[in-house]
Amino acid sequence: MTKWAASLIRISNHEVETLQKRLAEIVERRAAAELRIAMLDAEAEAESKHAEGDASAGWYMIGYREGYKRRRADMLVQIEQCQQEEAGARDALSEAFENLKKYEHVAEQAKVLAAKKQGAFEAAQMDELSIRRAAMAGR
Repeated sequence: MTKWAASLIRISNHEVETLQKRLAEIVERRAAAELRIAMLDAEAEAESKHAEGDASAGWYMIGYREGYKRRRADMLVQIEQCQQEEAGARDALSEAFENLKKYEHVAEQAKVLAAKKQGAFEAAQMDELSIRRAAMAGR
């Protein structure tokens, strides 16, 4: 493999690995936000059940519900942003994989071409040697 091809493949592999890590981080952030929503929902349900038996908790629950709705809406926005970022990262990763495969294909074709040229050169040398031997034998 030529030096330039090896360099291109190495750089492309690095880009793929970097994008895979980025995608994993985005997915992890999205999953964490989804978990926070589930925990927030469970907490809100528990607070609501607790307030059912306590008449003095009514005023407290009004403020709690407003805060819950605001925090939940913030988490939903974060999840949506992560989903958009994830889609972009998946597209970039797909493109990086395509580029890597192209570089590997070009490197393989260059290797095959070099082998063909070497084979043709060796065949020409053998032909020349045969011609010389035939000329020497004919004398």
